[in-house]
Amino acid sequence: MEPWIAAGAERIAARAAQELERFVAVSSPSGDVAGAEAAFEVAISLAPVEARVERAPCSSPAHADDLILTLAGTGSARIVLLGHVDTVISHEDHRPLERDGGRLTGSGAVDMKGGDVLALGVLRELARMPERFGEVALLLVCDEEWRAGDFAHTDRFAGYDACLCFEGGELTPDGEEAVVVRRKAAGTLRILAHGRSAHSGANPDLGANALLALAAAAQAVASRHDPGGSAHLTAVPTVVRSGDAFNVVPSAGELLCDLRADALETFDDVLGSLPASVDGVRLEADLLRRWPGMDARGPTAALLAAAGERLGRPIRGTDRGGASDASYLAPVIAVTIDGLGPLGGGAHTPQEYILESSLRTRAEVALALVDAALD
Repeated sequence: MEPWIAAGAERIAARAAQELERFVAVSSPSGDVAGAEAAFEVAISLAPVEARVERAPCSSPAHADDLILTLAGTGSARIVLLGHVDTVISHEDHRPLERDGGRLTGSGAVDMKGGDVLALGVLRELARMPERFGEVALLLVCDEEWRAGDFAHTDRFAGYDACLCFEGGELTPDGEEAVVVRRKAAGTLRILAHGRSAHSGANPDLGANALLALAAAAQAVASRHDPGGSAHLTAVPTVVRSGDAFNVVPSAGELLCDLRADALETFDDVLGSLPASVDGVRLEADLLRRWPGMDARGPTAALLAAAGERLGRPIRGTDRGGASDASYLAPVIAVTIDGLGPLGGGAHTPQEYILESSLRTRAEVALALVDAALD
C-alpha cells in the first residue's frame, strides 16, 4: 500500500467512531428541516478549515438547503464526493450510537452517516495536497430517502472527472473489496382506484369495490415480476390503502408498488399493461418517482485496477439493486463509483450497524480511488 494512503486512512479511522457518534446522535428523517440543519452543522464542524461552505436549494420542496463543501486547488482534476444525511427512521424510533463488540449500532449508521464520516475524512486529507486537484466538492443532501422529483445538482457537477459516492460498502463473496459500478433504475408506481360506495350488508352490489380493483391491479403488477428476464424487472406491490368502515363498500384507495429494472423504459411497459378499470372501478396509474439506472462498468475498469495497485489488494466492481444519488450524476460524470462507505447492515431497521474495523479499510479504499482519479 502506498504510504500516504496508509497514513491518511489511519488519521481518518482514529476519529471516525467519535465523529459517527456525533452524526448519529442527530435524528434527521427526510423532510425534517431542523434535523437536517443539525446534521449539516456537524458536517461543517468536521470539514477542513480550507473548505468553502455553500448552501444550495434541495431537490425536494419544504426541505433544508443542501450542503456543498468545496476545496480549491492548484491542479486541474475535479472530483465530487457524494452523500446524504437523511434517514427513514422517525424521531420516535431514533437510536443513538451504541457499541456492541465490533459493531457500532444506531439509526443511519450505514445508510449513510458512516459514509459521510469517511467522505469528510477524505476531504480533510485532500486539503493537505491542493496541488493534486483543481476542485474537490463534497455534496451532502437531505432528501435522498424520499425524493420523488429530479435531482437539482446534476448541472452543477456535469463534466467533473469523477464522482465518488459513500453509500454503504461491501465485499465480494471471496472477501475482496467491492464498490458499486452498476445500479438498477427504480420507480414508485402509484395506482388510484375510483369506485362507488354502498352498504356492504344491505346492497353491496350497488357499489364498485375499490379494494377488490386494487387487489386485481396488484396481481397484474406482480405478474410482470421477472428478475431473471432480459430487463431484470422486479415488480413488487408494497402498500395498499382502501376503506373507511367495516360495513361500507370502499369507494377509493391507493396502491404503491416498487419497480426495479435495468432501464427506466421498462416501467412504461408495466404502466401500459394495467387495466383502465375493473368491475366498474376506474384505475389511475402514474410513477411517483423515476430514478435512473447506472452502468459505469466500462469507464471505471481502468481506475479500479489502478486503485487496486495503489491499495495493494484488488477492488472489484459490483452491482446493487438499491437506488442512490450516484445514478443521477453517472449520465454526466462517466467515472462514477458508489459504495465507498463502511461495511455494515440492517439499513432502514432498528438494528442498523457498521463494523468499526471497516472504517480503516474502507478509508484506504476511498483514498486509493481518489489517488487514481487524480492522476
